[in-house]
Amino acid sequence: MGRTWLWGGAIALLLWLIPGPVIGASLPALHPHPLPSQFQTFATGDDYFAALESTPLGALVWSDFPITVALDLAGEDPAKAQVWLAAVRQGLEDWQTYLPLVETADRETADIVVVRSRPPREITIDRAAGRLNIPPAQHGQARYQVYLTPTEPPRLAHRFTVYVSPHQGPKQTAGTARHELGHALGIWGHSPDPQDALYETQVSDPPPISQRDLNTLKRVYQQPTRLGWPLTPRQ
Repeated sequence: MGRTWLWGGAIALLLWLIPGPVIGASLPALHPHPLPSQFQTFATGDDYFAALESTPLGALVWSDFPITVALDLAGEDPAKAQVWLAAVRQGLEDWQTYLPLVETADRETADIVVVRSRPPREITIDRAAGRLNIPPAQHGQARYQVYLTPTEPPRLAHRFTVYVSPHQGPKQTAGTARHELGHALGIWGHSPDPQDALYETQVSDPPPISQRDLNTLKRVYQQPTRLGWPLTPRQ
């Protein structure tokens, strides 16, 4: 289970979406958003915040709630995908206790889209050795893209695509969904502890969301970000 760095792709998408009059605008400065109310009662405790990766956007946090989530069956008959749907919804429900998430049928506008598919493998060419580098197949992956909102002034925003393989049992599917949704909600990195949902390696008995996961997510939402803030005109 992992994350794919998409800053290069995100920049291309961002430039494509910026209308002419705001091409000269600057990226928003880094500022924190108010802490979501669900986290305000959490006491400070043990976390793995130091293990997380930084991004050019700052923290990958959401500031508009509820966060909308669409489930994409990738062309599969819903009747044949009931086990996958139930398992992914379990992972979704596990996080709903801590952040307001709602399922939507509108894949085009959803903040997070969960796709019933193995993650795409990015094959590279080793020209010196004359061979293809094919990464191993994964059961889950989270990717993000950046865009501008159709507001005035436009705000910098992001969307996540989460891939959850259909080739797992229900418990493993729920664990993969729980893990990848943790990335999509802001935990851009992994825990070194197998008792945490964001542990870096898949285990035979996927753990529930731990207090360390929640403490880490709270610290993420206290960090500055460019997301959710308007572009600023250059002087």
